[in-house]
Amino acid sequence: MKRLHSLLLTFMLGFGAATVQADIAIIGNPAGPDSLTLEQVRDIYLNRSKSLPGGQRVVPYELPETSAVREAFHKKVTGRSGAQLKAFWSQQVFTGKGQPPQELGSESAVKASVASTPGGIGYIDADLVDDSVKVLLQP
Repeated sequence: MKRLHSLLLTFMLGFGAATVQADIAIIGNPAGPDSLTLEQVRDIYLNRSKSLPGGQRVVPYELPETSAVREAFHKKVTGRSGAQLKAFWSQQVFTGKGQPPQELGSESAVKASVASTPGGIGYIDADLVDDSVKVLLQP
């Protein structure tokens, strides 16, 4: 009975944490544009645009599929679920139209990669933003 109680408590805490929506910041390299619109970010993450305003090649970064921040980002920005994104990128790759954004293992890896890559953009929990990157949008 004690074990069942522990399992139930763990499940409830895990479910509660998964449903909390973090404030997301779409971040860019400090040398890039000062802001992007929601439509511009959507176009970048759905392979409709390969450049930033001003013509610089964009390098988007993605969090792992299991990330709650990734799920919240795509819900707010692309309007697509994980399954829909998989299907979309499978079609893009199969038809030779493009490759998905590079997936990195953590928000700190996304922030470091964006900070060190001209044209880099990504998304992280807004609480993790520091002056190594520029906030382009908070959807």
